[in-house]
Amino acid sequence: MTYAIQAEGLAKRFKETEALAGVDLAARTGTVLGLLGPNGAGKTTAVRIFATLLEPDAGRATVAGHDVVREAGLVRSLIGLTGQYAAVDENLTGTENLLLIGRLLGIPRREARARATELLERFQLTGAAGRAVKTYSGGMRRRLDLAASLVGRPRILFLDEPTTGLDPRSRGELWDMLRGLVAEGVTALLTTQYLNEADLLADNIVVIDHGRVIAEGTPDQLKSQVGGQVLQLRPVHGSDLVTAHGLVARAAGPQTQIEGDVITAPVNGPELMPIVVRELDGAGIAMGELTLRRSSLDEVFLALTGHRAESEDGQEEPEPDDSDIEKVVSSA
Repeated sequence: MTYAIQAEGLAKRFKETEALAGVDLAARTGTVLGLLGPNGAGKTTAVRIFATLLEPDAGRATVAGHDVVREAGLVRSLIGLTGQYAAVDENLTGTENLLLIGRLLGIPRREARARATELLERFQLTGAAGRAVKTYSGGMRRRLDLAASLVGRPRILFLDEPTTGLDPRSRGELWDMLRGLVAEGVTALLTTQYLNEADLLADNIVVIDHGRVIAEGTPDQLKSQVGGQVLQLRPVHGSDLVTAHGLVARAAGPQTQIEGDVITAPVNGPELMPIVVRELDGAGIAMGELTLRRSSLDEVFLALTGHRAESEDGQEEPEPDDSDIEKVVSSA
């Protein structure tokens, strides 16, 4: 099988830092591969190698069957890249930004203008097409940035934390747009620290830590690896939270946690809930909520890496600067 995106034994070192230490991954055509890991895990390094911005020290990476080192120019003609920060010119209008990308790609002026109009309409930016990008909201800039990565009609997209810093509504709009692209046959590699984003969008997930793959599978498969269900409890009285946590932890084990006013514990057997109910009843602690639910990807991440996914903006390597982006576009 020829994968749209594939890496075998991918390795990269920066002085004393081993960013990638033999990573294997693969994405089928027309799917989303989620690449998860804490800050410093090697996610951005992998994306930059696939996008031909870095060369690996060892191993091999291919895009649509083409080697990213030996056939870098061809690979650039097939891909689109969107990073954590919008790589558009704030002093140009939305239309001018897309026209600029089109001309750098060698698209005739009339065709480039038609493509810009098409993308501005698709990404709901027609009303702002003639305005300078510096007047755009964060969500509008991200939509324009994604539109810019599609000017050349790439079939493969690399999205490196594309929704970082967006409000929930703007994030949801970007999700809908990505779903539409994938429905049309586009393949995407998505890095993200919003684990619900990976859960909703990714067909398969690869988790890396310290430059190594530590788990892979569908979201459901990963959830099953760390236990199928979680017991969730909320005492009626907040003053009972610490005592209740101690009782639950005694029955469920040290992975029992307090999150806000809620206690969560992995279900390690069918007898857990009756035991917990008896213990709490015996202590006279009333529960406002007592439910069983499936494990979340955040809990998978915690079990695999030892901590929850970072919520703050962060990156292990500097983002590609303007010259890097121009390199991808002008060399296509």
